[in-house]
Amino acid sequence: MRLLVVEDNKDLAAWLGKALRQAQYTIDVAYDGEDAEHLLKVAEYSAMILDLSLPKLDGLTLLKRLRQSGSKLPVIILTANASLDGRVAGLDSGADDYLAKPFEIAELEARIRAVVRRGQDRASSEITVGNLRFSGGTRQFFVEGEPLQLTPREYAVLEQLVMKLGTTVSKAALSESVFGFDDEADPSAIEIYVHRLRKKLENSSVQIATLRGLGYLLRHVQ
Repeated sequence: MRLLVVEDNKDLAAWLGKALRQAQYTIDVAYDGEDAEHLLKVAEYSAMILDLSLPKLDGLTLLKRLRQSGSKLPVIILTANASLDGRVAGLDSGADDYLAKPFEIAELEARIRAVVRRGQDRASSEITVGNLRFSGGTRQFFVEGEPLQLTPREYAVLEQLVMKLGTTVSKAALSESVFGFDDEADPSAIEIYVHRLRKKLENSSVQIATLRGLGYLLRHVQ
């Protein structure tokens, strides 16, 4: 498995490279955003480990450009900025997970395995519920063949509900899918995204039902 590590701190980049190579990963390292952007164009990676505070091209801009190009490459953000606003900005820009420095290499390895596995599961998924269709390959939802315009967080919530079709999904589980492993995220914030999704799904034949005390259930409405 080939990973791209984007980190301007050369000591940290060297430590990451050595540790991940010992775990049998193939590692490429970029020390600034422009070099990373070039490598992403000429090589295939299974995931990217991305610092936000980069010279020449900052991490958030690099990530936004990557997602705008249509890339579904799993991305884990590494940064010393552990504030909630920082995590939100990264996740809203299309990151799959977020890890604050300092961290243990074992935790990073576990998160790499998780985001790569989720990416593989999504790529093989094609689910239809009534007139709602989910394409894992393109990471898009369609209603009557028309793309559903969703924010990254709305997408994360709806994806969980579709992938667990017929099963009640708790607020806590949905919160984890939206905020990654962010323990400070308030599960009640999920109510906002569910409300927005219900409005966007008004012309569809599916409904997000609330099961008080349990969570949410996506169901087909005849």
